[in-house]
Amino acid sequence: MLELYGNSYCHLCSDMQRALIPWQQRFGFELRIIDIEGREELEDRFGERIPVLLHEGEEICHYFLDEAALKRRLAG
Repeated sequence: MLELYGNSYCHLCSDMQRALIPWQQRFGFELRIIDIEGREELEDRFGERIPVLLHEGEEICHYFLDEAALKRRLAG
């Protein structure tokens, strides 16, 4: 499962979520979208460095989808 941390008004978050669709179709992973707005612990952790894509608690990328890093993570 991948987790995408962001918020509803972040255009970069929407862009990354859309960019993940073909990857999800190809690899069949579950994508969990977590809105950090109003969640102090998550806002402190990520701040304005969103979107952040994680796999098993480890960051794959932030701001923009790093396809090479995602491919390495999914292939490993």
